[in-house]
Amino acid sequence: MEPHVHHVQIYYEDTDFSGVVYHPNYLKYFERAREHMLGVDALVEMWDRDGIGFVVYKCSLEFKKGARFGDHLEIRTTARREGPFRLLFDQQVWRADSPTALVKGVVEMVAVNKENQLVRLPPAVEEAARAWMEEGPA
Repeated sequence: MEPHVHHVQIYYEDTDFSGVVYHPNYLKYFERAREHMLGVDALVEMWDRDGIGFVVYKCSLEFKKGARFGDHLEIRTTARREGPFRLLFDQQVWRADSPTALVKGVVEMVAVNKENQLVRLPPAVEEAARAWMEEGPA
């Protein structure tokens, strides 16, 4: 399975005083990559039409090496279904000249309605992510 790839340019504003990416920014990069993977327009339509959105249930990050000002990064994302309500996203940050991932993360998302109640994953989301998805437990 090929990952979805989202490109990120690191700007000065992304870094801390040492010139290394400030650690919470990786969560922003992961969020953008997931949105592009599933389709921003489709997610907006799903919220407006069906009242279904996603919230983070759980996440973990493992920092191997910091990205720096000026770096061009790839956020590589795969997804798998974890039951009828949850998607698990494996996400990694890569720099072209690095033999290993700089940061690894796992983000678990659940589908909710406008009242913030848990709902089943919409078929459209599973269809959009199918190219990057491994089937988990039903």
